[in-house]
Amino acid sequence: MVNPQPNRARGVKVLKAVSSPLRLQILNLLFDNNALAYSELMNQLKMNPSRDAGRFAYHLKFLLKAGLVEADVEAKKYFLTDLGKMVLDVADRVEKKAVKPRGNMLVRTSHLTLEEFDANKIANSLIKEAKVPPELAQKAAKEAEKRLVKSKTKYLTAALIREVVNGILVEKGFEEYRHKLTRVGMPVHEVTMLIESREVASDCFAAISRAGQTVLGEYTLLNVFPRDIADAHLSGAIHIDGLGTWVLKPCEVIHEFRFFYQYGIKLEEPKQAAIQPPKDFKSALDTAFNVMLHTQKEISRTQTFNHFNLTLAPFARGVEEASLKENLRLFVFNLNQHVDVALVIELSVCKMMDKEAVGADGKLLSKYGNYQTESGLIASLLLDVFLEESSQKPLLRPELIIKFDTNTFSNENLVVLQKAHELAAKNGMVYFADTSKKGTQNATFSSSGVKFTTDLTGDWETDTLRTGCLGSVAINLPRIALESGKDIKVFMELLRERFEVAARALTIKGNALKQFGKNNLPFLLQKAEGDNYFRLENCNRIINLAGFWEAVEIVYDKNADLKEQQTFAKEIIDTVLLFKQKLGRKYGKRLYPALLCDQEAARRLAQLDIERFGVAKVKFSGTRDNPYYSTLKRIPIKATQTLSTSTNSIETTQLLRALSNGGSLDLYELENTKIQTQTLLDLSKHIIQNHISEFFTYNRVISFCGNCNKTYYGTYHKCPDCGSMSTLTIFDRFTST
Repeated sequence: MVNPQPNRARGVKVLKAVSSPLRLQILNLLFDNNALAYSELMNQLKMNPSRDAGRFAYHLKFLLKAGLVEADVEAKKYFLTDLGKMVLDVADRVEKKAVKPRGNMLVRTSHLTLEEFDANKIANSLIKEAKVPPELAQKAAKEAEKRLVKSKTKYLTAALIREVVNGILVEKGFEEYRHKLTRVGMPVHEVTMLIESREVASDCFAAISRAGQTVLGEYTLLNVFPRDIADAHLSGAIHIDGLGTWVLKPCEVIHEFRFFYQYGIKLEEPKQAAIQPPKDFKSALDTAFNVMLHTQKEISRTQTFNHFNLTLAPFARGVEEASLKENLRLFVFNLNQHVDVALVIELSVCKMMDKEAVGADGKLLSKYGNYQTESGLIASLLLDVFLEESSQKPLLRPELIIKFDTNTFSNENLVVLQKAHELAAKNGMVYFADTSKKGTQNATFSSSGVKFTTDLTGDWETDTLRTGCLGSVAINLPRIALESGKDIKVFMELLRERFEVAARALTIKGNALKQFGKNNLPFLLQKAEGDNYFRLENCNRIINLAGFWEAVEIVYDKNADLKEQQTFAKEIIDTVLLFKQKLGRKYGKRLYPALLCDQEAARRLAQLDIERFGVAKVKFSGTRDNPYYSTLKRIPIKATQTLSTSTNSIETTQLLRALSNGGSLDLYELENTKIQTQTLLDLSKHIIQNHISEFFTYNRVISFCGNCNKTYYGTYHKCPDCGSMSTLTIFDRFTST
């Protein structure tokens, strides 16, 4: 029989070793610091080398003999043995047992439960979430427990514990682990303000959506983007549009409703019924509305119903005009309430006319070109609906895009074009696309100005339909001008750096949607005969040049020679186009620099620059209370003025044409007086005959009084008739751009 006495004696020696508070303190110091030299231990114990050397040496020798500490002779340092670590763990458990009668700390977790505090859960969380090494995780957890116990906090939450642990990681220099452990969310005050905000008081979904997007935006900055991209956005060097849905949704979709008219709507959700191909005009509109409702959940901005009148034409044959008009009216009302969409009216000859038409029950009929009478009727009736419903209060949704060419002024569609300009003269709410120029006959535009042409495969269907805009990143050009100190060379170097940062951000989004699109975009990526509806790989990627003209003014003073300003503007354009060409293979052929409307970027970037550089140094539009940068070209137009008198505006507009491959939008500002339909029609004719603007709109600022049900041109602070202020609404589609 083996005598157990030696083992028992060893145990007694170990217990005796930790019976001294000083020796236990030495063990804790070595646990926290991994290893310490003789002098470092004495310093941390606040012992005097000349007075306390003998006492310290005695206690250290005791720990060495007990096997709790070992010496590294080469490094001249001491460290804990495995036995020493085990003894510390036992000592901690004994201490917990000793204080248990007072009751353990309770924690309110993020899963909405109350649990007893357990330091091991902190360590496990550090290892799982932040990939912290186990030994370091145990040390941080132990330190957090000490601090929480010492604070005597009565109410613990998971968020508070995380804050304490993050503080410990920062103190110890482990910033990379703290970054991974950061909690995303909103402060209680901000949530309270969001709930109580008058903006969302009538729409709780808006509050939920905004809160969710805030959290997801933080997640994207912390865990998706590399640090340089996240810092560029936060600092205002760039602006990432739709940050909260960046890795979840594309920005825009260009629809081709022949797909759904032929195959119906098939949904993956088993509780939802499939919708069969439409049987008549009304059900064709219902199918389109359902498609757009489902699509709205899977995009972050807008969608476009291309070839609206042509696609619906086969369903209109033989239907009474009154019935067509009433169904169109109900369709417009539904879209106005629920969907952000643009309806594209085709008034020019296009390739779509050569395609087999899809009619009732998904059957293929003769070519769409044989339905031009019905197509023109649908366009005319749709505009009648808009004119009637906008007679008092402007109807701003759905948006209308009119595609026409020089031939339209002399064919049967001229009447439709006149109605479109009558609507534009009243409310300035119609977009016009010039398709007369070579290469644009089959181009498609969204209401944001993004353009899709046959530049990818050469096939107009593949390149312009069932695709969209992946996303948009704005580069802050005035920031570059300010940082460069007006040095052109430095300006261009910074521009190239920011361009590549923006391109990488868009690539990250593209990769995320490819990886998770099947789960996040089930409707858009549905298949028919093995073909996905939405062609994700063909999407445009937009790098928006925010504050273009403000940057030119910073480098070249406003009083400088116009030719110098235009030369510098051209140099900016040439630089980004050259850089885009070099990066095309790496970041995708459909990566485009552009000047497109982005109100959020316009406001945010200007405000950040004013905060950083001061209001005196920053060139901006708007007022000091509401500053913004330009993100589109505004051209003032008076009722008696022709474009030929606006030479400078035309020159700058044509200068920017080089950036139009990804899209463009020219904004012609109407003065606050009545303008004749024919005057505006002549103006449009002049624009497209001289190829001045490829995609443009006329902007009207309108004040509407809900008490009088009257509209007034211009901005009013009170109703000119009844004097009411609270019932006045200002309609301006392009504020802060």
